[in-house]
Amino acid sequence: MSKSREFSKNIIEELGYYVYIYSDPDTRVPFYIGKGKGNRCFGHLSAKGDSEKVAKIEEIRKRGKEPVIEILVYGVDEDTALKVEAAAIDLIGIDNLTNIQQGHHSGKYGRTDVDDINAMLGAEELKQEDITDDLIMIRINKSYHYGMTQQELYDYTRCCWTVNPENAKKAKYALSIYNGIVLEVYRIIEWLPGFTTLHTFDEQEGRRDVSGDRWEFIGNIAEEDVRKKYIHRSVAGLFSPGAQMPFKYFIHS
Repeated sequence: MSKSREFSKNIIEELGYYVYIYSDPDTRVPFYIGKGKGNRCFGHLSAKGDSEKVAKIEEIRKRGKEPVIEILVYGVDEDTALKVEAAAIDLIGIDNLTNIQQGHHSGKYGRTDVDDINAMLGAEELKQEDITDDLIMIRINKSYHYGMTQQELYDYTRCCWTVNPENAKKAKYALSIYNGIVLEVYRIIEWLPGFTTLHTFDEQEGRRDVSGDRWEFIGNIAEEDVRKKYIHRSVAGLFSPGAQMPFKYFIHS
């Protein structure tokens, strides 16, 4: 029986949204995870370009074989499929896959430590009157990922932002924010032009050009009495709904 490389109309209706896996036929090790409907899962077989995924499929074909395509879950709505995709990518690890990026909602619904769940879902709200220090809140929603080291958290928090340097230099502390929760508090030592110091992501993403429009700070984890005031507090209510700017100042002087 030959393997079909498309679904019939009736099967498509039954499948609804689904999450699929591409695996190496010899090792059965997954190398790509995706979400889709209809015949989306077969689309990669005809993809062109220089992506790692395309290169892997070509390498398998040079062995005279085809990738194994499996359905992980089906018959779900799109939001559920997105959550399952994110969880599966986080479980295997983005570094072990040819996916270019984490799944949608990965940070919110993907693999998460139970202590982080407690912090996120049980966070006490931080009100503006509770803020007694000059600080800048920095949201790293697009950069955060599960398992991030303290050094990575620091680097992605401090670099590199289109802040007004005069305003930024008034801030004594920087709060690292993800999904409205304070992950860490840093005492700012100095602001410098962006990309002028070393970062953990330099080797991963390539050294970026120095830009006078972007700034970074250097600093240390804040003293414990200050840190305790803000760590794991919810600041979601302090950002205006729909606000796109990733940072916000609270300056008293």
